[in-house]
Amino acid sequence: MESADRASDPTPDPQPEKAKPADREALGHSRGGLSTKVHLVADQRCRPLALLTTVGQRHDAVAFELVLSKVAVARPGSGPPRTRPDYALADKAYSSRSIREHLAKRGIKAVIPIKDDQAAARARKGSRGGRPPAFDPARYRQRNTVERTVNKLRATRAVATRYDKRDYIYRGTLTVAAIRIWLRDPVSTHLGDTP
Repeated sequence: MESADRASDPTPDPQPEKAKPADREALGHSRGGLSTKVHLVADQRCRPLALLTTVGQRHDAVAFELVLSKVAVARPGSGPPRTRPDYALADKAYSSRSIREHLAKRGIKAVIPIKDDQAAARARKGSRGGRPPAFDPARYRQRNTVERTVNKLRATRAVATRYDKRDYIYRGTLTVAAIRIWLRDPVSTHLGDTP
């Protein structure tokens, strides 16, 4: 009976072109309320190379391929920019088969520890579980550069406490903060193997 009343309701649905996309402003509900997640790629000197914002409740791995595709580092002299890093250091949130396959396809060595449940599943399968992926614990210690980069970005109050309603304005604030980091730690012009 109730569904029949709804079907005969003459009020039209809102127009789809005026409907607001959920992720447009990169504001999502997370534990503390509205939040934005900043995905980034950083070099070993804690300088951001690529930035991307998503809603707070999105998983980190969703934006991995997109933010990695934004990396472009100019080469000294002439030539196209470098878009493929030697290594990708990431935490356990990025330990998935699809991410590892994507990195292998691009020729990037993954330094990502496997999750405990993945290791247990591999052990349960025995010899059918396959060989665990390679992991370099010495190189993994350098992964904290991303956290240090986030701390440098958050030194700007407007980045740490997002008051901007629009995502493009917040991304502009992130870009200005990234430019400040780069200006404080410039690249030497003589890049080479010998001093």
